Amino acid sequence: MPKVMSPEERMAFLAGVHVGVLSVSAGADRGPLTVPLWYRYEPGGSVWFVTSPRSRKALLIQTTGRASLCVQSEDLPYRYVTVEGPVAEIGAPDAAWQRSLCHHYLGPDLGEQVFEAFKDAPLDEVVFALAPQRWTSSDYSEDFARA
Repeated sequence: MPKVMSPEERMAFLAGVHVGVLSVSAGADRGPLTVPLWYRYEPGGSVWFVTSPRSRKALLIQTTGRASLCVQSEDLPYRYVTVEGPVAEIGAPDAAWQRSLCHHYLGPDLGEQVFEAFKDAPLDEVVFALAPQRWTSSDYSEDFARA
């Protein structure tokens, strides 16, 4: 049986490098909009991500004010964390935030190259912050250790 992660374990896992899968309610007659994205999280804070303010994702967030995010390990041992909560629009991302996102996902060398290549491009993005209120997690590490 998988174990539920402690608050410290789940926050550390969420702060790791994972592609998140964001879900936002799309109305009573549709399933949720579910999309992959890059995000940043520091333990104890909000999950921050960017998108175009005119994207379907942003419009649904502005309508519902809530979202869920799931992150997982795709290699053994399998683990995942899901957070759900209110989402607020923060504003345009600044250069420091954009650089930190590139470095987080691509490492310092490639991240800096990508940041430098796109830093002067016109951006049509806003930052959103999801405040985790509900957490779900599973960690199969002990199951695989016994196998």
